[in-house]
Formats: sequence, C-alpha cells, structure tokens
Amino acid sequence: MDYLYNPNASYRHTAFAKNGMVATSQPLAAQAGIEIMRQGGNAIDAAIATAAALTVVEPTSNGIGGDAFALVWVKDKLHGLNASGPAPESLTIDAVKGAGHEKMPIYGLTPITVPGVPAAWAELSRKFGKLSLLECLTPAIRYAEEGYPLTPILGKYWKIAYAKFKKSTSGEEFESWFETFAPDGRAPEIGELWKSPGHAETLRAIGETNADSFYKGETADKIDAFMTKQGGYLRKSDLEKFKVEWVEPVSTNYRGYDVWEIPPNGQGMIALMALNIFSEMNPPKPNDTSTLHEQIEAMKLAFADGKAFITEPSDMPISVEELLSKEYAAKRAGEITGEAQLPEPMELPKGGTVYLATADNEGNMVSFIQSNYMGFGSGIVVPGTGISLQNRGADFSLDEKDPNALEPGKRTYHTIIPGFLTKDGQAVGPFGVMGGYMQPQGHFQVAINTIDYNLNPQAALDAPRWQWMKGKTVHVEPDFPNHLAQALTRLGHEIVPTLDTGSFGRGQIIWRNPETGVLSGGTEARTDGAIALW
Repeated sequence: MDYLYNPNASYRHTAFAKNGMVATSQPLAAQAGIEIMRQGGNAIDAAIATAAALTVVEPTSNGIGGDAFALVWVKDKLHGLNASGPAPESLTIDAVKGAGHEKMPIYGLTPITVPGVPAAWAELSRKFGKLSLLECLTPAIRYAEEGYPLTPILGKYWKIAYAKFKKSTSGEEFESWFETFAPDGRAPEIGELWKSPGHAETLRAIGETNADSFYKGETADKIDAFMTKQGGYLRKSDLEKFKVEWVEPVSTNYRGYDVWEIPPNGQGMIALMALNIFSEMNPPKPNDTSTLHEQIEAMKLAFADGKAFITEPSDMPISVEELLSKEYAAKRAGEITGEAQLPEPMELPKGGTVYLATADNEGNMVSFIQSNYMGFGSGIVVPGTGISLQNRGADFSLDEKDPNALEPGKRTYHTIIPGFLTKDGQAVGPFGVMGGYMQPQGHFQVAINTIDYNLNPQAALDAPRWQWMKGKTVHVEPDFPNHLAQALTRLGHEIVPTLDTGSFGRGQIIWRNPETGVLSGGTEARTDGAIALW
C-alpha cells in the first residue's frame, strides 16, 4: 500500500511516536490522555481522559453540558458514535414564539438541549475501554480541584466571552456563569490559576456512576431544580430518556482514499459532498487560481444543499445516498463556471469546539469532538456544579416547513464533526478541524492538502486557509498569498483578509504508517495545541 508522505518533504515540527499519541488543543489535556495510556489504558481511554480534561482546561470551547461525536477504529472496523442531545419535550415552536421570539435565541434558557457528553464518555468506556470511567476522569478531576494556569489562546477567548456576556446577558439565570468563570469580577488572566471545585465534584460523580448521576441521579435533580426555578425547558425526564446512538459512518472515496464522517444530523456530509463535486473538476494544482476557485465553488454548493437538507435523517427531504452519489456531484460540478456565483440549494426531485485524536500501539485510533457551541454555550451554569449548558438549540428553525424545524425530542443540524481517513480498508488515521461552520471547510482543505498535495500532518494543518462566509464573501488568513487573493477577486470573489486566525479552525491529525506502525501527528499553531507522545 502506498504511504501518504513524500519522503523528500520537510517534517519539521511533525511529531513521531511508536507506543501512543494524543493530539489536541490544550497541552494539559493531551498530557492527561498520555497519562492514562501509560497506566494501561488504550486509545479510547485516552480519548475519554483528554475530553474530560478539556472541559476543565478549555471551557471556552466545550463542557460537561455539551454534545459529542466520535469515530473509533477498533479491530479493523470504524465505529460511529452520535451523542448529540434532543430538544426538551416542553420546547415547542409555540412555546418559543409565545415567549416573544421570532427566531431561536442564542443565549439563555431557551436554546438549551439535552447534553450528550457524559453519556458519550460512559458508552465509549463501556464498549471499548480497558480502565474504569473514574480512572479516566481522574486527571480532569485533579485539574478542576487544584487549578491550572491559563494558556495564551485560552485566555484570549475567555476575555472575549466575558465581555460578550457582560454586555449581552442579564438576569438571575446568568449569575452562576459569572460566579464560576469570573470569580473575581473579571476573566482570569493568562498564566493565572483558575479552579472549579463544583466541576470536580460533578466529574467524580459521573465517573463513580458511569454517568447515571448526570442523567438519573443527584446531578440530574440539580439541573431540574435550577431549570424549573428559572423557567427553562430542560427537565430530569428529558435527561432520563437520553441514549447515545451507534451509527454507521458515511464516506466517499477521494482519489483512492476513503474519507469518513458521521452521518446526519451532523454536517460532515458537507465535506464529503464538496470533495465529490471537486473531484469532478480539473486535476488540482497547488497555489493555482483556477483550483482555488473550483474548491470554493464546490464548497459553496455543498453548503447550500447541506444547510437546506441536513437534520434528523427521518426529516431529511433527500437521502444521504443521493447527496453522496456521483450523479449529484456531477450535476453540481456542471454548474461551476469561471466566475464566482451566489449559491442556491438544488431543486429537489419531485415526489469557533474541541477536537482530539488518539492512537495506541494496539492499532486503536479515535477521532473525537465535543462542544458547548459558540464558545461557552448558553451562558447558563447550574449553580455549584461547574456545568455550562450548551445552546445547540439555537440552530433550530421556527418555520414549521423547514426540515430543521424545532420539535420536542428532535436533534438539530449539528456543526461538530470528527473525521477519519482509510485506504484499502486500513486505517490511516483520525483528523479534525474545530470551529463552527468552518469545520467541513477545514476537513475539505486538510484532505486536499494531504491527498492531492502530499503534505505531512503538520504542513497540511499549517497551510493558509480560506473560509467561505456567505454569498461571494471569502475570508482568507493573513499569510494567504496576496497574488492569489487578487486573482480570485478578478473572478468575482469578495476576498476579505482576516487577522483572527482562530476563526479558520483549529485542527489535529494523527496518521499511522501501515508498514512500521509509527505514528506521526500535527497540531495547530492557531491554538494552544499540543501533541503528547509515548
């Protein structure tokens, strides 16, 4: 089997290891995963430990009250886990409109959906783990109890979130967020210690009960009592009903490699659709205007259809198979011209998250992502628990005719997506790029950098990125070549250089050499990323 890398390429900053590797956006979390692996845990245990630690050491992006998805390679098979929670039973379109909203609010009690993160950890541990869930959560508990110093990117986004919540939120329901994350009346400074004893207690209870405390026990009672008091919708009965779902991953073959994603309700389909459309175009050339133009147009078309059709599979007006078909790709590719266009969804036939990757010396590999959405999420923290609840319901539509219309017990269109790469039935490895609607665009660009341009993991992540925003507007990073930006402008694209590199996603990659078993990994300069090795 051909290996991905060009032997003449520069591997500066690419990490290599034999026994184990954890790549994520925060050094302490990466170390937590390797710590568990050294104690006898496998890649699944390490992923759980890293994910739990990230709820403590990167609360600006995720938390216990968020959702999660995973792609898990075990014994030569890829497994998909959907741990996204539904809308509460009392959350209806009539209820939201009756409260005075014309569209779903972003913050507060209304957009809170059932958290899936604790159930994801428990299910991964039950099905594939070697250590107990409590053992896997121990490093995270220690960070929450003893505290840790803020890293630079973490401190930056913490300050931004504090200023945002200070300006845009008011009311008793938000007080616990400020007590938890701004205990001195301000955001913690870079290098300053921050701790969350309530978070530690909640994690310990999750570990001791395999998450039953969160969904059926004392923690569930605390959530219920708080939401009832504040007039929210989430109840213990909603938590008790929740079950994670094992799903069959979906894929497309792109130039000999199978690129894998979680099926809807996740947006990973968009990356696959874009790859299919782009594969119908001319062979790609690096640093070429026509190639970049065709990539952007393919992504626009895939997004237009993804946003129009992706939701719960039972509510989608078109099947996954149709959207991933070569016929669909050829039809959409045929609509790409030499100029930038405004994307519209095709006519139907009549009738900013945390990501981590782990790998061990047994061949197990995990691609895992979890998020509260829009940073800290809803701005609602259950007092004394450290649980910052997600605002994933903000993506629901209040238009009953929309496929993604709000319904009790329904899961919304979901932005967070883990990725995985295989070739000829063998694992190449996990990859992901966190960051809202940038995620499928990041997956698309990383896959092309890896497969078409033969870049090693670090180079594939470091390459300057573009991000389609809306209409003909495309943001580019500061180091995006100016001559290419100008050439794209002449094709009708509205190119906007953007200084905030964090908005272009923050990814991780681990590849395994099938001949030697050696692991190689890359992490982002756009975040406090780190790779822990064994």
